[in-house]
Amino acid sequence: MADAQASSGTWSAFLKSIASFNGDLSSLTAPPFILSSQSLTEFSSYWATHPPLLTAAAAEPDPARRAMLVLKWFLSTLKHQYASRSEQFGNEKKPLNPFLGELFLGTWTDEAGTTTLVSEQVSHHPPATAYCVRNDKTGIQLEGYNAQKATFKSTIIVKQIGHAVLTVPVKGNGDDDKQLERYLITLPSLHIEGLIFGAPFVELDGSSLITSSSGYTAKIDYSGKGWLSGKKNTVVATLYPTDNEKEVLYNVTGQWTKEFEIYQGPAKKNSKATLVATYDAAATKQTELAVAPLDKQHPLESRRAWSKVADAIQRGDMDSVSAEKTKIEQAQRNLRTKESAEGQPWERRYFNAVAEDETLALLGKAAGVPLDGDRDKTGGLWRFDAEKAAKADAEKLTEEQIARIEKEMLGQ
Repeated sequence: MADAQASSGTWSAFLKSIASFNGDLSSLTAPPFILSSQSLTEFSSYWATHPPLLTAAAAEPDPARRAMLVLKWFLSTLKHQYASRSEQFGNEKKPLNPFLGELFLGTWTDEAGTTTLVSEQVSHHPPATAYCVRNDKTGIQLEGYNAQKATFKSTIIVKQIGHAVLTVPVKGNGDDDKQLERYLITLPSLHIEGLIFGAPFVELDGSSLITSSSGYTAKIDYSGKGWLSGKKNTVVATLYPTDNEKEVLYNVTGQWTKEFEIYQGPAKKNSKATLVATYDAAATKQTELAVAPLDKQHPLESRRAWSKVADAIQRGDMDSVSAEKTKIEQAQRNLRTKESAEGQPWERRYFNAVAEDETLALLGKAAGVPLDGDRDKTGGLWRFDAEKAAKADAEKLTEEQIARIEKEMLGQ
């Protein structure tokens, strides 16, 4: 379908507009067949499609093995984060750009217990989405934020700005004593392949890091299929003491969309005897995320707020897509103007921007990843606020309040 539509010239015209555009490509209007009905706020859910893997580290007493299990979990998220849309639709889709204050909430329930997601668009200029994933059974929590900047240099190059922080409660010296182990997770860069054929897909490149407060670092290197050699979605990783990169404790090799293997020791010693674990990304069943019905959602929740736009995209009615998007965008511009005039900035519902995080600053320094650049480009170091969350979750809106929010913020 994409090839047929692309042949009409629409796709060629879009490629020409990309090639001649200076700045962030996210502001460009994509051709109809590549528009997604999914907002970027939903992408936070890809971190926890397998809660048992997310929580596995909490039960492991050995810190090096915990770090290995965190690495395994992280690699297991890549397929859903970067390949699920092209597999579902045949090509990568351009997501809807979230509005400030947009929410996406959901819950996973399986053998790992109840795992909840809170995702919120915390900044619009620059755009940034903050998220928090919490598991009630283990106390594990993942929080973070990210933004994306896309440019064109023979292909679309996307730099991901931000980081994630995984907090793992581990047993201390006493039976009831719990210590908090933290992992700083940086985000990989990516580029879009398949543009010339009108069937774009994501390929990861460069490297990313996971550094723990217990003294271990995992370095993950990404590569794709070249003209003469290589495989799509290749990943190679090593886990080592943060202060000694040459002492490889575990290594990983494989493809993040298919299978990868984890071995103990350096790669030169890989054998059946050193094989620790395997992971099949295609065969491992994910836990489905439960989201409230539209009529039970907060008016700012993503699927409810964008429902008219999403319906129009599904119908292929681009005139309605444009009209409904314009209503939301204009309402947001009006609200920002009002806030500026009254000197009252938008109050985030679940997150706060903090000036610094001492523990993460130390981890970032150890890993060679300063966080100041993130803060400057995303409006702050965004952190989940449990008190705000409790207040927000207890709020009961009246029909009148809902109508006012929809009118003022969504133009509906």
